[in-house]
Amino acid sequence: MTHHHRPVGARSLAARSSAARTLEPALLRALADGAIGRLVLVVPDPHARFAAVELDGRFVADEVLTGGYGVCSYVFAWDVRREALSNVDMNGPLGRYLGAFGDLKMTPDLASAIPLPGDGRTWAVVCDVEWPDGESVSIAPRQVLAGQLAALEESWLVPSAGIEHEVVFRDGHGNPLTAHGVDYALGGTGRLAPVLREVRDALEETGLGVESARAECHPGQYEIVLRHRDALAACDDALLQQWVVREAAVRHGVQASYLAAPEAGQGSSCHVHLSLSTLDGDAASSGGGTALSETMGHFLAGVLRDARALTAIWAPTWNSYVRLRTAPFSPRTLRWGVDDRTASVRVAGKDSSLRLEFRFAGADAQPHLVVAALLAAGRAGIEDRLPVPPAGTDLGTLAATPWEALAALADGGRAAKLLGDDVVAQQAALLSSEIDAACSTVTDLQRSRSTLRS
Repeated sequence: MTHHHRPVGARSLAARSSAARTLEPALLRALADGAIGRLVLVVPDPHARFAAVELDGRFVADEVLTGGYGVCSYVFAWDVRREALSNVDMNGPLGRYLGAFGDLKMTPDLASAIPLPGDGRTWAVVCDVEWPDGESVSIAPRQVLAGQLAALEESWLVPSAGIEHEVVFRDGHGNPLTAHGVDYALGGTGRLAPVLREVRDALEETGLGVESARAECHPGQYEIVLRHRDALAACDDALLQQWVVREAAVRHGVQASYLAAPEAGQGSSCHVHLSLSTLDGDAASSGGGTALSETMGHFLAGVLRDARALTAIWAPTWNSYVRLRTAPFSPRTLRWGVDDRTASVRVAGKDSSLRLEFRFAGADAQPHLVVAALLAAGRAGIEDRLPVPPAGTDLGTLAATPWEALAALADGGRAAKLLGDDVVAQQAALLSSEIDAACSTVTDLQRSRSTLRS
């Protein structure tokens, strides 16, 4: 069976389904005859990682592709330690996920299938999830994004997305593999070379479609960018790429870290490049040159209006708020500009390549939720026909602390209106859990400041 390469550019939900149906006969044959010996079913969780189960290929062919497979409901209401959230109102929207710890059904989306590095006989496929009665799981990140895509298609629009993650490679002692920043450098990256060769070869085997790779501005930092594609594929593939990169790094005794702030004053980001097309394939972002189309202007205005309310999506961890203090390249101020990397939203490209680069999110953010939040806020801007503010105008800030972000989730109900009550309840519980964990931990910072008081 040949690799399933991702098509570049926008693709509707119907086109994705058609691609999956086209792939299914070949995949069934490969599973039935043993050419694919194992299939790893993966589901994106709220912490930007996968819940996974590995299955025998013939079993998948016989039963799973038609009947699905179970996954415990708590994977969408667990903390980063994979323990059930303890701060949940069991009578509220999250209670059903934690009550009996029953099974949800994973359904493979064959349009996401990729071969994993190695012998070619193990493949991975990203799954949708639903309740046993067929009801969609409203807080599953992939389902949240799919819902926003469907809503946008009702307005005859389809996005294309490119996601840029920065990663820091550290040795077994926790030290970056370069002692200094290596932005765009060729020299000074010798310690990175062996692991990067492994990463490059591994990603080539998957067929994920790398566009570029380069050294970045902080010690040990690197950026590997996949080509732009439909939004579901962009988010799935961003997490698949992280998985492959981490596994390749481990084979060299190296850690691949997606911490939002590797150190104070440093940031690793999840920049999202986003453009719009019509359902019949026409570009809908540019008004000519670097000017925004009317639709894209409304979209940008909507995101800027609601970005603060959605801070918990861009910045889900305690460490996220360290990154948000690392301006100018990780700015907290809400402002847009043409080819301006100090702005939180940059207009990049021109004419048919024009797109918006949203620079809010850290490398620790959940990409499906990030893109879903952008689409929800942008679509609201289109529906309200919001005028785009002048370029360079400061329009407020993202929340500066996790407490502010928690308050912003509820302030005015904007986040709930955009993403739904269940998602907001989930994100509030997760951020509260993060705050509780940080406030229950004694750190070197606290010890050093205590010493200064003595």
